[in-house]
Amino acid sequence: MASIHNDVPLPAPPRDVWDAVRDFGALPQRLVPGFVTRCELDGDARVVTFANGSVAREVLVDRDDVRQRLVYAINNERLKHYSASVQVIAEGETKCRLIWIIDMLPNELATYVQEQTKAAVAAMHKAFPAPAAA
Repeated sequence: MASIHNDVPLPAPPRDVWDAVRDFGALPQRLVPGFVTRCELDGDARVVTFANGSVAREVLVDRDDVRQRLVYAINNERLKHYSASVQVIAEGETKCRLIWIIDMLPNELATYVQEQTKAAVAAMHKAFPAPAAA
């Protein structure tokens, strides 16, 4: 099983980042603008349209406000297994780390998914830019 780890430092208050992560239906507006172009809620799932045109149905598995951790899964014909967790770790009041881990099968799709996560991380940095120097 492939395991993809992203440790994303963000120059934003952890409460703001967690608020965006936990807002399951607002990916294009709050967390990864430009990377996700559309997100529609469908019960306990979201149907996500990515900038490259691909679409995925992501099922909410768990949202833990105490641990600031969200887990979601994808089930489709291409993926035998896809489980992801996103956790916000505070590093003081004005910055944090977002830990995003994806476990997936088949392994052959891991390179594609890793490239997609790089684009998502770049979008996160746009959503939470560093403060302008004074």
